[in-house]
Amino acid sequence: MKARKPGAWTFFLQWLKNPLRTAAVAPSSPELAAAMIAELPDDARRIIELGGGTGAITRALLAAGIADEDLLVLELNEALHAHLHLRFPRVQVLLGDARSLPALARANGYLDGGPADAIVSGLGLLTMPPQLQRGLLAAAFECLRGDGVFVQFTYGPAAPVADTVMRELGLHVRRGEFVLRNVPPATVYVYTRTGRAEA
Repeated sequence: MKARKPGAWTFFLQWLKNPLRTAAVAPSSPELAAAMIAELPDDARRIIELGGGTGAITRALLAAGIADEDLLVLELNEALHAHLHLRFPRVQVLLGDARSLPALARANGYLDGGPADAIVSGLGLLTMPPQLQRGLLAAAFECLRGDGVFVQFTYGPAAPVADTVMRELGLHVRRGEFVLRNVPPATVYVYTRTGRAEA
């Protein structure tokens, strides 16, 4: 019998406990991680990852040359947070809600070095109500540089953020790569500011 990867087993157990909070049944594939990283700006150095899970995208970011000290990973699930801490001891891994990202990143000292160049997200935005989406994205863009990008993957056939939320926050979305080699298949979307948020 083939041994399971410890991270995948931890992830699956957390999904069984709370399938709505843990949006996927399996960790992101290397192909999905590569598709996410391909959407980062060429000069991206400081990255925040939301929903680190078992660290599939974290590992890919480090392999792509992002320095440990320039990467901040936020995870809400305590078991996955503990797993990430053990797996990436030199990376700043925080336990908390993404809506509290600005306060957490300031308290941690991460924002002392300036805003992030990009945020990559594995959060289940598609299953969130618009009000929750709005709070999360507003917090994320507060930590991004003006031309920074928010890179999100989703399992649905359309962009995961509600149109009302995009108008309220003045966001633009662009569809990235569709990744068939992921369980389940996923599509990458890139969100940026348009500068025309509703009052």
